[in-house]
Amino acid sequence: MTRYLRPLNLKHGCVEIAHGAGGRATAQLVAELFARHLGNEWLAQGDDGAVLPAPAPGERLVMATDSHVVSPLFFPGGDIGCLAVHGTINDVAVMGARPLWLSAAFILEEGLALADLERIVESMAAAAREARVPVVTGDTKVVERGKGDGVFITTTGVGALPAGRRIGGQQARPGDAVLVSGTLGDHGMAIMSEREGLGFATPIVSDTAALHGLVEAVLATGADIRVLRDPTRGGLGTTLNEIASQSGVGVLIEEAALPLNPAVAAACEFLGLDPLYVANEGKLVLICAEADAERVLAALRAHPLGRRAARIGQVLEDEHHFVQMATTMGGRRMVDWLCGDQLPRIC
Repeated sequence: MTRYLRPLNLKHGCVEIAHGAGGRATAQLVAELFARHLGNEWLAQGDDGAVLPAPAPGERLVMATDSHVVSPLFFPGGDIGCLAVHGTINDVAVMGARPLWLSAAFILEEGLALADLERIVESMAAAAREARVPVVTGDTKVVERGKGDGVFITTTGVGALPAGRRIGGQQARPGDAVLVSGTLGDHGMAIMSEREGLGFATPIVSDTAALHGLVEAVLATGADIRVLRDPTRGGLGTTLNEIASQSGVGVLIEEAALPLNPAVAAACEFLGLDPLYVANEGKLVLICAEADAERVLAALRAHPLGRRAARIGQVLEDEHHFVQMATTMGGRRMVDWLCGDQLPRIC
């Protein structure tokens, strides 16, 4: 009998190298922490993968994967756990698919407090339950002290895409309307304010959220939705450049129409950052047919996650595929691709 047969000390214990060795300690960590919080009938199969039910006849499968290295691990409005769940669900949802299942892989650093790990896993479990998208399989590895940064999490999502639905970055057409589902830059500035110890009269809170319910509400209108994206790293500016390049079009946005929380705008000005390039983790960029713009906007605003939705611009015919912004001063400025990394380790 070894010391690993004793219950884990989740209050004062730490991750040890043995927890990643694949033996008794690994099995105990999985059983007493991961399975206790994330457990469900598929995870309980206990194999190297999960046997899952097929989607409805005629549906196609969509898969997306994302790695999460955010620093700090806990921030106003969320943590790396719920962020890992939300981020991958959103990647599936913006394909027009119905998220079904998640996998999760953990890279743990030796010395990480088990209390912090449990808090992260509890947050993941709560996010998955709320979204009704279970974690059905996973993996855990441990690296030596000083060779990680607490925990990195990779999640993969699988969803079902109805027959005939086609939504993607190549679908934007000149004349289409460009909308966003809410305020920009909340997540990035929440991370930065926590990281730098900045205090503001109005706290900045991450917008991390699962967006599949909002996507479903928009698609239920029957509107002609061309493109859906979640503007994460690189923010709105980079996302619009990706779409313009994929679709072979230009985009013109209106500075006055961009929804920003005053605290975020002030923080960006103080730090010399452009909110167009600050990450979001709970917002949609939508491009739809002009005739459907008001209907889509109404559907967004009727949902709790879309109350501050706004129409911010239009798609143009442009052989150069430029993204431009009409400024409040009456001129235009180029909104180019992000060069470098404004805010590293943001998601």
